[in-house]
Amino acid sequence: MTLESDPSGLADDGPLNTVDALVQLSFLIHRIVSAAGAEHELSVIQIRLLGILRDRRAGMVELGRHLGLDKSSMTGLVGRAEKRGLVERTPSPYDGRAVLVTLTPGGRRLAGQCADEIGRRVGALTDELPAARRAQLTELAASLLRARRPGPGAGEQSL
Repeated sequence: MTLESDPSGLADDGPLNTVDALVQLSFLIHRIVSAAGAEHELSVIQIRLLGILRDRRAGMVELGRHLGLDKSSMTGLVGRAEKRGLVERTPSPYDGRAVLVTLTPGGRRLAGQCADEIGRRVGALTDELPAARRAQLTELAASLLRARRPGPGAGEQSL
């Protein structure tokens, strides 16, 4: 079977090596996030913005580090989210030149809906695994993420 004929994107011509398996899994997760966003007219980067802001308010520089975006791209991204009523900018109490971005109540609801939908879809990927294998997968993934966590002030990569 070829990649073109298999809707999963996986060839069945032998075992996947670790890199191939992780890359193809990341593509699958990206499609899930993209599909969840499309249902709400959100891009993947917009979903990531809402996800980051679910548990914090953040400055534009911090958000840019999390998302890997420069200042002008962040300004546009936050501006579009603000026009949709998903976020608001408020002056930073710590720096008169900076603003903090927070979710509005509507943005918080939408972020929760997207997180729930993504959680259901990703959960469905592992539902058929025995509980011990799911736990092993969770621990391995968490271990990889912990090993790659940037140091203080370097920002985090988040969905």
